[in-house]
Amino acid sequence: MRVVLRYTRLFGYFVAFSFSKFFEFRFDFFMRILMDIIYYLIAISFFRILFLHTPSLGGWNEPQMMIFVAGYCMTDAINMTLFSNNLWHLPRFINKGDLDYYLLRPVSSLFFLTLRDFAANSLINLFCTFGILVWAILRYPEPLAAAKILLFLLLIFNGSLLFCGINMIMTMMAFFSHSGQGFGFMAWSLMRFGERPDRIYQGWTRRILTTLLPFSLIASFPTRLLIEDLDVTTLLHLLGITILFFSMVVWLWNFSLRHYTSASS
Repeated sequence: MRVVLRYTRLFGYFVAFSFSKFFEFRFDFFMRILMDIIYYLIAISFFRILFLHTPSLGGWNEPQMMIFVAGYCMTDAINMTLFSNNLWHLPRFINKGDLDYYLLRPVSSLFFLTLRDFAANSLINLFCTFGILVWAILRYPEPLAAAKILLFLLLIFNGSLLFCGINMIMTMMAFFSHSGQGFGFMAWSLMRFGERPDRIYQGWTRRILTTLLPFSLIASFPTRLLIEDLDVTTLLHLLGITILFFSMVVWLWNFSLRHYTSASS
């Protein structure tokens, strides 16, 4: 319990410092908020335009698709708030030897490097995406059980953790390739697959996107569990893949540190 309180207090310091830092550069703070809002509006507009020409996409109608869009916008906002800035800087720390500074801290280096840079501006956008979700649910033609909505929100957060795990694995390749961003840019490029409902993919493509590169689990599966009958197999598959990827993150982090050539080596 003391360990949990210690890390919670440390994370609180991260948040407080980030807000003070962002308010020192207010133009950048508000411009980032505006950029993300434009991204969310484009995502909504894209699918609404598609539904002017088709009654369904991947088996979902327009109100169902809006819940899906709200879901993946929320996963994006969570990642931008908690993880993205940290993973962006990690390869530079590895290549320049700055990682030593964080490894000497008396806390988990993985925790410190993953959550240190809290993006205060993206927290505002997280509230915006929650508003989009409320709008999508209120205009949904059928009642949605409160328990299923709560499960959906938990699984959207799980989807954010899953994307962070995928991104972390690809970024940690910088330990071995010494490239400027590891393979982290690939995670963001492949995330485009997750911005579409999983049922539009067929055959091996769909199998890969639900197992080896599980981008379809990030928002599609939570949406299916909300708007369709609750499928325990789907839920267990989603949680199992998330646990597997985070186990891989912990193992690869420890393995990479054993092969890390620090600045003092």
